Amino acid sequence: MTTAAPTQPGAALRAKVGWISGAVFALVALLLFAPRPPGVAGALEVSALPWVNAGLNTIGLGWLLTGFAAVKTGRIAVHRFCMTAAMVTGAVFLLSYVTYHLFSPGPAHYTGAWRGTYLFVLLTHVVLAAVILPASMNTWIRGYTGDRVAHRRLARPTLAAWIYVSVTGIVVTFMAHPL
Repeated sequence: MTTAAPTQPGAALRAKVGWISGAVFALVALLLFAPRPPGVAGALEVSALPWVNAGLNTIGLGWLLTGFAAVKTGRIAVHRFCMTAAMVTGAVFLLSYVTYHLFSPGPAHYTGAWRGTYLFVLLTHVVLAAVILPASMNTWIRGYTGDRVAHRRLARPTLAAWIYVSVTGIVVTFMAHPL
């Protein structure tokens, strides 16, 4: 007779985070590197979406900073609300980002005098953006399920990386899509 190993709260949710993160990563990689079916690129007007994405990054950054301030002042309910709002804003951003890269004729690139800086910022942004999806979901789930020790351990580096990704996403938009 075998008995099932005890599970921690949220273990199933954390397992799903891995699957979701992997699927999103694969989808974004396909959108950026695989050829699109004929007629898809340009079939929908998406030229404003980089600015929508920058706006969503700004809103998400606001939620993150407000949530951080709330937890530092002991307002846990406000912190939970803000971090959940940041997660929702991130999901909306991801939908907009995928839509842009599916229908745009091609990604925009900065070609000005600051190209080296742009490429460095873009590279670090892309790498951390791939990391922040599972990190933010795992951190949020740990807080949601009451695993405060793990939540606190993950929260600081996750917040720092998420803030960096949000700010650099805005910077990259301004550099690659001049007004």
